[in-house]
Amino acid sequence: MAPPNDPANALLTKLAPNRPGKHIGLSNGKLCVKGFPVLSDVPSNVSFTPFSLSKSSDAPLPVIQAVQANSHKGGFLGFKAQEPSDRLMNSLGRFSGRDFVSIFRFKTWWSTQWVGNSGSDLQMETQWVLLDVPETTSYVMIIPIIESSFRSALHPGTDDHVMICAESGSTRLKASSFDAIAYVHVSDNPYNIMKEACSALRVHLNTFRLLEEKQVPSLVDKFGWCTWDAFYLTVEPAGVWQGVKDFVDGGISPRFLIIDDGWQSINRDDENPNEDSKNLVLGGEQMTARLHRLDESEKFRKYKGGSLLAPNAPSFDIKRPKMLINKAIELEHANKARDKAIRSGVTDLFEFDSKINNLKKELEEMFGGEESGNSVNEGCGRCSCKADNYGMKAFTRDLRTRFKGLDDIWVWHALCGAWGGVRPGTTHLNSKIIPCNLSPGLDGTMDDLAVVKIVEGGIGLVHPSQADDFYDSMYSYLAQAGITGVKVDVIHTLEYVSEEYGGRVELGKAYYKGLSNSLKKNFKGTGLISSMQQCNDFFFLGTRQISMGRVGDDFWFQDPNGDPNGVYWLQGVHMIHCSYNSLWMGQFIQPDWDMFQSDHCCAKFHAGSRAICGGPVYVSDSVGGHDFDLLKQLVYPDGTIPRCQHFALPTRDCLFRNPLFDKKTILKIWNFNKYGGVIGAFNCQGSGWDMKERRIKGYAECYKPVSGTVHVTDIEWDQNAEAAHLGEAEEYIVYLSQADKIHLVTPKSEAIKITLQPSSFELFNFVPIKKVGPDIKFAPVGITDMFNNGGTIREWAHSESGPEIRVKVEVKGGGNFLAYSTGSPKKCYLNGAEVAFEWMPDGKLILNVPWIEEAGGISNVAFLF
Repeated sequence: MAPPNDPANALLTKLAPNRPGKHIGLSNGKLCVKGFPVLSDVPSNVSFTPFSLSKSSDAPLPVIQAVQANSHKGGFLGFKAQEPSDRLMNSLGRFSGRDFVSIFRFKTWWSTQWVGNSGSDLQMETQWVLLDVPETTSYVMIIPIIESSFRSALHPGTDDHVMICAESGSTRLKASSFDAIAYVHVSDNPYNIMKEACSALRVHLNTFRLLEEKQVPSLVDKFGWCTWDAFYLTVEPAGVWQGVKDFVDGGISPRFLIIDDGWQSINRDDENPNEDSKNLVLGGEQMTARLHRLDESEKFRKYKGGSLLAPNAPSFDIKRPKMLINKAIELEHANKARDKAIRSGVTDLFEFDSKINNLKKELEEMFGGEESGNSVNEGCGRCSCKADNYGMKAFTRDLRTRFKGLDDIWVWHALCGAWGGVRPGTTHLNSKIIPCNLSPGLDGTMDDLAVVKIVEGGIGLVHPSQADDFYDSMYSYLAQAGITGVKVDVIHTLEYVSEEYGGRVELGKAYYKGLSNSLKKNFKGTGLISSMQQCNDFFFLGTRQISMGRVGDDFWFQDPNGDPNGVYWLQGVHMIHCSYNSLWMGQFIQPDWDMFQSDHCCAKFHAGSRAICGGPVYVSDSVGGHDFDLLKQLVYPDGTIPRCQHFALPTRDCLFRNPLFDKKTILKIWNFNKYGGVIGAFNCQGSGWDMKERRIKGYAECYKPVSGTVHVTDIEWDQNAEAAHLGEAEEYIVYLSQADKIHLVTPKSEAIKITLQPSSFELFNFVPIKKVGPDIKFAPVGITDMFNNGGTIREWAHSESGPEIRVKVEVKGGGNFLAYSTGSPKKCYLNGAEVAFEWMPDGKLILNVPWIEEAGGISNVAFLF
């Protein structure tokens, strides 16, 4: 067999020569799929080229073979313009009366779902569009891609036209002709089309790797805590320690910790270049600051090893973070009131200034008291102390000494170092402050404080030739200090500063190469979560090594624009982001649904989705602000989770609907467990994108109960080879976790009808029923105390010995174990000892299973019939 890095054309002789005819063609101004026009009035300057394996690719041989087998389904669109430019806009044709689902950028960093039925319904900066073609019972996908040094996106045109925008990001780099600036693919399955199209682009571009080719971080099936909402920028060792201790004391051991923004050495251009900025609290205050050192800030540098391990370790005032945050919010509001007064024509600002100055003094006093009374910080502080008993290395060592289950400690950083990059002249790196230039394509996106601040300060950009040195200098230090991974944020600032560096594609290549090299060298090649990265540049250029990333906007516990009902409707928006973005992002990276707060009013709503999302579960709870009863339905006591085996995706009947504000659609997402499938139904109605106001806002008239149906065939069983046989069962038991009910269903049964209140959900665990004996049918449901009860079943089998039937189930977790059985067992054994059980005429078979720490929470249950 040929090695994986054989040139593609050398493989052609090894592949089947007989292929179906091409499915897509362009003639007479029409782009047709299987003979039916999908785009009409295609301009004469647009070309279509069928896909062919004409380039060398290092993709694995099975991927190349699959792409070759599907090559008749796809091809490339190009166009020729009259004049070269760094930004070109051209129509690809028009469509109307055809349902589509798409993903577009609503901020520089974040993307979300949009539906419509004409080219003019598209939003600016659309990353892909999927068209429903019922005439041929198929789907067509158009993906703007990268060609040479240009990247592209789709935009709405007039008269139903679909526009493509190709841009380089530098006025010094121009072109007028493209042969493959967009890819078109057709399939009869809306989930297969994603995999097939991305696989084709994997081979064609050869700049990224598919998720299936990579390992994912070990934290993917674990529980963790992120410090952001607990402290914002005030994060410091004693608070982090107390936060981890809270979870352990509450009966859940975090397996990973993310020390978010606030740990770095940053300052502003008008401050002493050798000292950290003081008294930073809220997100936004740090966005014009830059790194002045590549190691931890003074408050972490001064940590003395053993301080928090000692019997007389100083206590942490859990009220202090919120007091600082509330005072900073008060100051922020005072500054906004002053700005509003100026805009209104007020000239006497004495009262405003007096209030602001008083609030600043109060905040400084609060910080001063904290610093003087914190005896864990006794180190050298301002010097670059390399002693093992000080700083981040000592702190991470102490954390692991005290909290044995803490496998990973990660830290946050922006792609360019800090939000404002690296301050020139403060490190060995060649950095330069580059003014930010936003593409006109972002004109249609939402106003964003981060963008405003970054544009205000520019980026201290390390020269791309030093990208390897830049990341390795940070990561090698962090690795020896006990840090095992990083959350890389603010990724798409690169497109703002590419003018002098060959454009956004070439600048991106240099930075992602340096990042990937250092990731492999220092963090086992997997220790990274990408964030604020939801644009096609990143996925096509940055995912050769990176294997996990955020698929939603930030978790917002309230509306930053002031709508008091945002505390509710923003949570449904988050689920829409994550589930629809996973359709394409899941081909490149393991989807990460982000953190949430367990004591939030909609925490249970979030928890239901995290339970079946297929990724890690982590929270950003304030110190002392936890709902342990809720968390214990998500997380085992040892900090692991019953994770699904795939990433959650919207069901087929949701794809072309609007589950946010059409007043009728329930968001349904499906996933697999080892022995069954699961559907989560969520009422997300009540908010969404307003294209005129260019923002996501509440739609109060939609925040109502919604009815719908759930059926076993909503699960796409064929999307996982190991689950495919589960979809062939004749009967299923389905357990409704919130209603605590079971139903017996078949593939021919009527759908289960449901009505969900606003911001509420139900989880449906479908388990195939097996005949285990002449008169006995059986199906293990799992530990019903857990949201994803099906995920608690690790193994199950049955055997017959004469008239005796034995069913064995290996289950992880503690609580009520539920199975379905058509008859009552004669006996039940738990870990070898006979125990009592309860069997009901409706088939419910119940017993209590303890959590046995020494066995890793795993119990062996045996039923004798």
